[in-house]
Amino acid sequence: MYNAHNLLFNGTMREIEGGVCAPRGFRAGGIWCGIKAGSRKRDLALIYADKPCAAAAMFTTNRVKAAPVLVTQEHLAGGVLRAVIANSGNANACTGEAGLAAARRMAELVAGEFAIKAEEVAVASTGVIGAPLPIAAIESSVSSLADSLHPGAVGHEAALEAIMTTDTRKKAAALEIEVGGKALRLGGMVKGSGMIHPNMATMLCFITTDAAISRELLDRALRRAVGHSFNRVTVDGDTSTNDTVIVMANGEAGNAPIDTGGPDYVLFAEALEALCVKLARAMARDGEGATRLVTVSLNGAADEGAAELLARTVAASSLVKAACFGADANWGRVLCALGYAGVDFDPAAVDVRFASAAGEILVCKAGASVPFSEEEAKRILSQEEIEIRIDLAGGGTGSAAVWGCDLSYDYVKINGDYRS
Repeated sequence: MYNAHNLLFNGTMREIEGGVCAPRGFRAGGIWCGIKAGSRKRDLALIYADKPCAAAAMFTTNRVKAAPVLVTQEHLAGGVLRAVIANSGNANACTGEAGLAAARRMAELVAGEFAIKAEEVAVASTGVIGAPLPIAAIESSVSSLADSLHPGAVGHEAALEAIMTTDTRKKAAALEIEVGGKALRLGGMVKGSGMIHPNMATMLCFITTDAAISRELLDRALRRAVGHSFNRVTVDGDTSTNDTVIVMANGEAGNAPIDTGGPDYVLFAEALEALCVKLARAMARDGEGATRLVTVSLNGAADEGAAELLARTVAASSLVKAACFGADANWGRVLCALGYAGVDFDPAAVDVRFASAAGEILVCKAGASVPFSEEEAKRILSQEEIEIRIDLAGGGTGSAAVWGCDLSYDYVKINGDYRS
């Protein structure tokens, strides 16, 4: 079974607790302020750094971008952040000039609480598209939000709850690595359950680290990590208006600054990628209505890009996803999806296996059927985590893994009345 540990954890990284508060010098908090009528869950989150941070971010590729995305892009031009304020219950997307004013006001409110510049505050929102953001609710609550900040798990958990919408599971992780004799920590939280498809998938992701690293190399590492994680998640084929991934580095670990692409940078970049892969897999597992995490791994393509596109097309296929929900070993749907991916390969040189903790079974050899036990295949595909393993016999070296989920009845139920 594909696992982030198999790819990156090489004895120099270890998982720790604390999420975004695991790195030194970061606090987080979350409160309820009443953004969505009828809801009493926390809906306003804050992550705050005690000192200025080098910062990098990636955003949705949708041409329709929410107001907080546009404002945060402006603020990131300076490369320095101190805080992130995020709300759930309202996406503040497709809301015109009023939406932009509301997003800017959110940054100004945080800046006023901590006597920092508004440009040092990132803004993020998630929820219903097209509804005006009730900024008055945030204005009356920002002092309480600042008071909720905590440097430990209490703060992290409160902030994480506040950014969740249809999520059913909390998704967070933290790692520690050693660089130059110094312990560097990275922590992250992510929300995302539906409207998920590259690039980047519907999500908010906030990552903190106490590493000392230049903004340029932080940006490079983030782009690599997102390319190998969040850009390889698909739940339902939709890409949102609000997708945001932000990483802040405050240098509190005291390591020699990482400002060249040497071994220290490579280790940091691998740790960041490992963190993002863990969060991406958790997001796929929590797909709206999902009962199974589905990994599609493909080997033997002409290059990594071809392998990723082929694997992604299989993972995104509604027919493949429905078969996974029914634990049906319908391997013909896998080959069909490969065939419309727009990538050149030999259909007569494809092997397909289904695998899980219950075992592995070959269902297709050289593009054709082989005898196999339907009962055994169903037992393997009935596990909570399953893998579709595809091998192309063309001699290529390209390989990739993509994460998705099955397609259940509940997906339609959830999205049929999302606004109510």
